[in-house]
Amino acid sequence: MNQATKSVSTRSNDPGSCGCGPACCGGEAKRNGNAAAPTATDVHEQVRRGYGEIARRGGWSATGNAAESSVGCCGPSSAGAGGCCGPATLTTEQVAAAVGYGAGDLAALPEGANLGLSCGNPTALAALRPGEIVLDLGSGAGLDCFIAGPRVGAAGRVIGVDMTPDMLAKARRNLAGYRERSGLDNVEFRLGEIESLPVADASVDVVISNCVINLSPDKPRVFGEIARVLRPGGRVAVSDLALLRPLPESIRADVEALVGCVAGAALVDELASMARVAGLTDVRIEPKAGYVQAMTAWQDPLYRRIIERLPDGTTPADFITSVDLSARKA
Repeated sequence: MNQATKSVSTRSNDPGSCGCGPACCGGEAKRNGNAAAPTATDVHEQVRRGYGEIARRGGWSATGNAAESSVGCCGPSSAGAGGCCGPATLTTEQVAAAVGYGAGDLAALPEGANLGLSCGNPTALAALRPGEIVLDLGSGAGLDCFIAGPRVGAAGRVIGVDMTPDMLAKARRNLAGYRERSGLDNVEFRLGEIESLPVADASVDVVISNCVINLSPDKPRVFGEIARVLRPGGRVAVSDLALLRPLPESIRADVEALVGCVAGAALVDELASMARVAGLTDVRIEPKAGYVQAMTAWQDPLYRRIIERLPDGTTPADFITSVDLSARKA
């Protein structure tokens, strides 16, 4: 999964799918806040469906790039178009540059690994070293895994975990390009949920994640899993979206905002508390306002919708921020 917003559009004549029918983006009941609160299973399915569509389309952007679909919810989208569950307007390269990826790292990626789903650069935050075992939570098409691989080298290993079969398939297809470009065979991808990682206890040196933990309906369990799989002395480097104050309920109930990493985000202080309760130490969170400001300035469709629902005199940056979270296991 994993960067402007993670908005997604689908095209379907089935009124029960996220297409042109009334169920699109959660349906009228969901949009009006009348639906029952979603269960954890509901959230997983919504996220899995949304990111599966992103993987099949090859990206979320409506810019018309060759590697990206320009089909919107109910037909072709022009540059800058949104629509129901509409895609964002930035190229994947613009998003990656905005959140801190270097041109050299991006140029070395296999084609299709960068889907524009980042809100930070956890590989830089992690300061990876040769020989380390790295675990990427919600690895998507493999962006951060393929950047981490050369940094840990042939003696190291990178494991990506994602719960979306279409993303996993895309990442595994990208492995051939990674091996050819890097000369390394040190990256693998596993199907699994970040609340129940398919990884042995105390087996990894570093856990990274990029704009994914916000999607989990059980974030304390995610941090518990992080602590479980880390070796003593292991460290955490997470880039994510978090809240400076609670969002209006109309936004929190929006499926598009959920898949866009906004509706499910926790408060900054809550994230820090979850990490500490899980047994992690030296927990540090650095808010970074630039990401949300960029999404607003670039007229991202999801952020335009959020603005319409905010109290007068406020902006998305008053509520939402990207953060870098770092911690260690004693």
